Amino acid sequence: MLPLGLIVAIVLTDVLSPGLPMGPSLLIVAPALTASFASTLITGAIAALAVAGMLVIGLQNSHPITDFDSQIIALLVVSVIVTAFGYLRERHARELELIRTVSEVTQRVVLRPLPRRIGPLRVGSVYLAAQEQALLGGDLYATARTSTGTRLIIGDVTGRGLTAISDAALLLGAFREGAHRQATLPDLAAYLDQRVLEPGRPFLSSVHE
Repeated sequence: MLPLGLIVAIVLTDVLSPGLPMGPSLLIVAPALTASFASTLITGAIAALAVAGMLVIGLQNSHPITDFDSQIIALLVVSVIVTAFGYLRERHARELELIRTVSEVTQRVVLRPLPRRIGPLRVGSVYLAAQEQALLGGDLYATARTSTGTRLIIGDVTGRGLTAISDAALLLGAFREGAHRQATLPDLAAYLDQRVLEPGRPFLSSVHE
């Protein structure tokens, strides 16, 4: 409502009090202000109303042709620019939201929520990524209940980005598989080291449990 009221006020003021300096040129403020907080559709609508308001001023009052033409061209250029930037901003925001959604799904797949109780143990966990706004990284944790007890792994994969995530997923999968097959903890640790240090894979820190 603020940009719309601004347009109405500027048009009425210029029509009722013609000849005011900088009157029509102030209409450029409306689309620029709208683009800072509104959607692309609303920005485009306000820009169109601002152009219409300037045409009304031009029809009602006798402005110098050259000066008025330059003002309406400037208003059109600014309107197009702010509307285009608003569209790019919304598209970027949608892409970020999609990436965030994919990250959340990936986190739930890679780092499965731990049960509140595993055998005689009560378990609680929280994941805080090192980078702000990041949802997933190279840190990992998992539990497994076997016939001999409860096994827990907490680790940190060397590196960052997608490589660290893929290595963390590999290690967690190996742990969930090997925890039920390896009788002793040294055997399990050796099995995990073997899996993450397979030929062709980047070096990861040794596994400790």
